[in-house]
Amino acid sequence: MHIYKLTIIALLSALAVGGRIIFTYLPNIQPVTDIIIIGGIFLGPLSAFIMAFIITFLSNVLLGMGIWSIWQALSWGIIGILSGVLAKKFHHLPTWALAIYAALCGYFYGFMISLVSYQVAGHFWPYYLAGLPFDNMHAIGNAVLMFILYPILARLFKKYAANRFPLNNEKMRVL
Repeated sequence: MHIYKLTIIALLSALAVGGRIIFTYLPNIQPVTDIIIIGGIFLGPLSAFIMAFIITFLSNVLLGMGIWSIWQALSWGIIGILSGVLAKKFHHLPTWALAIYAALCGYFYGFMISLVSYQVAGHFWPYYLAGLPFDNMHAIGNAVLMFILYPILARLFKKYAANRFPLNNEKMRVL
């Protein structure tokens, strides 16, 4: 992994942590899932997995650590890996398809976090059903934020690819 790629991972992680802090007062609306998805698409599955753990650790240092931190990192890591694999399989994904995928990732994230309740209290379904309105907010927030963040970050990544590989823009996975 090159220093340039590590710098981009650090910048995206800082953007996600800052966005999570800024959106703290809105229930389950945060740019973290979207940024990890976009990182997986443009940087690959391993980079997105690394971003998931960096973002989880740094944001939870500020917001509070707990048993849920493990599940957050794991679920965002899985989302990042799936996003990287998805980008390798489908090279040109429209923004609306990514918004639907981001919404589904919001539900997946909620399901994984609900497993914490099962791990601690042994009651999964009551906790999951009670948290479904928050999962809806997460899914809707992910879809809306994907429409906002993807065009901006895709343009920046296109410039990154042009600068990084000036003779061969085929290295760019999406767009």
